[in-house]
Amino acid sequence: MTQPIAILGMGQLGWMLSRAGERIGASVQLLDPDAPEQPGPNTLISVESEHWPDNPGTRQLRAHPGWQNPNALDILPNRIQQKTVLDELQLPTAPWCRPKDDDQAKDLHQTLGPDFLLKRARGGYDGRGQLRVKASEATPLPDWKTEAIAESAIGFDTEVSLVGARGRDGRCVFYPLTENYHRQGVLTVSLSQPTRFSALQRTAETMLTKLMDHLDYVGLMAMECFLVGDKLLINEIAPRVHNSGHWTQEGATICQFELHLRALLGWPMPQPETRGTTAMVNLLGMEHQQEWLAVTGARLYWYNKAHRPGRKMGHINLQHPEPQRIADWLRELPLPADYDESRAWALERLSFEG
Repeated sequence: MTQPIAILGMGQLGWMLSRAGERIGASVQLLDPDAPEQPGPNTLISVESEHWPDNPGTRQLRAHPGWQNPNALDILPNRIQQKTVLDELQLPTAPWCRPKDDDQAKDLHQTLGPDFLLKRARGGYDGRGQLRVKASEATPLPDWKTEAIAESAIGFDTEVSLVGARGRDGRCVFYPLTENYHRQGVLTVSLSQPTRFSALQRTAETMLTKLMDHLDYVGLMAMECFLVGDKLLINEIAPRVHNSGHWTQEGATICQFELHLRALLGWPMPQPETRGTTAMVNLLGMEHQQEWLAVTGARLYWYNKAHRPGRKMGHINLQHPEPQRIADWLRELPLPADYDESRAWALERLSFEG
């Protein structure tokens, strides 16, 4: 009998893990973080998010013999601890420090430069829990500064992410580096062009392997980086399946959700192969539109969540061996005006793949 897997979380990532499990014959159960059912002793427990409520049920899950990746899930959700372990491993990140109680903005500017970001140590993501502080503006530091990191604002060329998985035998496999565009801190478009960052692929894989080996991690992990010239600086690490890996559902022989389950179960993990160019468009704060389905290449994943402005309501994947077809479909895709910059960015980047 297949060893069952329970996923802490009932959002879209858990749903897509469950769907992937059904297809390959893996038993996947989703657990409500607010009142999680306690699975049987033989169950492997993973997460769809590195942040969950602290309650008796989740504390009991963390003591369960099947709780996976305790080291990673203790360290990585806290930015102070995450940055500290990256420094210990000599993995490159933006300059940072932990603000002291008596620090003023001018003190941090002296250390970090004229423009820095204050990021809550826990809980902030998708641009939340962050404050940009410029020397040219009189910005008072918030009262949560000592529960945050201060990080130099980096003038980067572009943002990329590496999604990879480590098996129980320590073997790692990776997808190609993916280029990402964010609007107000939230991912709007990802582009996978297999040869776009081939010169940096081995370097990125070595960096993520070093971290996963150090944490004895099993499963899928994402590493978001700034690209500055020919150098990668790690921005954040996510110990789970990741938004910037959604393109793999159409663009790779094994999608990220299936790969995570295979790693947890100790099942075969061949190196995924890509299928040409793939674009992923996040659908933020939108109502469902049938018109998306009129675009020939649009593969829609709708999350069936209650509508809320800015919320991730679904995503669309566009995949084709010829990048020009992706560009044509992107132009056809009905999107609101606030996607104009994201669309223009993607169309410009697609010209790199000839």
